[in-house]
Amino acid sequence: MPVMQESYSLWDMLSSLLFPQKFILLSLTFLPRTILSDPTLLLPWNFSHLKSLWFTHFWSFVGPQVRENSSALVIPLLSGNISRGITHPTPVHPPLSGTVLEIGPGSGMWLPTLSQIPSITKIYGVEPNEGNAASLSKSVKSAGLEGKYHVIPVGIEDLESAAHIEKGSVDSVMTVMCLCSIPEPRKNIKMLYEYLKPGGKWYVYEHVKTFDGDLPGEGEHWEPKQPKWLGWYQSFMNIFWPHFVGGCEMCRDTSKYLLQDAGPWEEVDLAQPANSPWFQTMPHVIGVLTK
Repeated sequence: MPVMQESYSLWDMLSSLLFPQKFILLSLTFLPRTILSDPTLLLPWNFSHLKSLWFTHFWSFVGPQVRENSSALVIPLLSGNISRGITHPTPVHPPLSGTVLEIGPGSGMWLPTLSQIPSITKIYGVEPNEGNAASLSKSVKSAGLEGKYHVIPVGIEDLESAAHIEKGSVDSVMTVMCLCSIPEPRKNIKMLYEYLKPGGKWYVYEHVKTFDGDLPGEGEHWEPKQPKWLGWYQSFMNIFWPHFVGGCEMCRDTSKYLLQDAGPWEEVDLAQPANSPWFQTMPHVIGVLTK
């Protein structure tokens, strides 16, 4: 059933279109202070560390605001209260439970939420960015998750060998605004799928490329496609975006990778959040996939 669109002002549209430029400029202001904290970061062999630390400093500032802006969707998602992009007063899906893989926790901004979900028994936080190690460990302690939350400082490709997590042993996978920046997304999404048990659930909230049509088999759950010019604009901004936002890709077709490349799903409940504006330069998908 199509969702009725709200009316929006010209200012709303302009703000959305200008968001990538504003975010890039804000990120740029953190580069000088990162360099001043350690001038040796300018040495050629330290360039990758410079980029990592720069993004860590930037995200420590914007992360709390991102959490505030997205909590109204993410918290109901993790509690099982979102279906077809709509938030329901009672659970439609089970909440996160059992052994959980949280991909890209960063500094741990969702740990306070995870600490309030009693059905979780163990959490593996997969965070390869070494710049987040200290703040993530601090967040684990402040959330009261010591002994339950295990920081895994490697990438998805090394989970089995380095962290000894067996494939088919995970009850829940949680990806919140992180699949945009993982390397080799098709390969790594497929690998994450393999860690899920049969019947396991993948909780998704990700920004994706602009919608150019309905997803195969899910047309009744999807918003109308966005204008082509908006996709061109997103592609143009993506020339610059990854260099200022920690490798994040604006145009990544994450919903397609999840539905067509990961593996077969028993149930698919993935959609745009209800009442999403058609002019979003960074549209999102949200929902639960059941293996």
